[in-house]
Amino acid sequence: MKQKYMILKNNEKNELIIREFAELDKEVLSFLCEERYNGEVITAAMAQGRNAMFTALRTQNMYPPGLYMDKIIEVVKAMYDPEKSDTENPGADIFFNDMDYLTKDSREPEILEEIIDEEPDDIDELLDDDIEDDFDDKDAIDPLNSPLKIADDDVLDIEDDV
Repeated sequence: MKQKYMILKNNEKNELIIREFAELDKEVLSFLCEERYNGEVITAAMAQGRNAMFTALRTQNMYPPGLYMDKIIEVVKAMYDPEKSDTENPGADIFFNDMDYLTKDSREPEILEEIIDEEPDDIDELLDDDIEDDFDDKDAIDPLNSPLKIADDDVLDIEDDV
């Protein structure tokens, strides 16, 4: 699936806007979600590190995969870079295609050959029929006395009741 993330920085309201689009129809990107973040929260998360940025940018409605989040975080850090003016990074569009990540490391599977030198000796012991008879007929199971009685006539007379 192809996805697009539009990242905008609104300096007037001191907020970051991220819009998510996905290709639900062939060659047509559909709007899925928009999230607005307070600029102060984003700068505080940037100071705390990458994990804090993940936590700050992911929401219940927008939860991009980790591969996507790495690129989104890079763009957001570039937008909030104090050395660059706001006119240099007013916004950015990031495009992702799942097929790029699925086919990226397509290597041939390695075939491991296992060589069995000998069979273990324990297997032969499992097949022996020499089981010692420790049970005596003296301790036979007593018939159980159950308080429930089944009426044999009721089971057999099903057709008569219908």
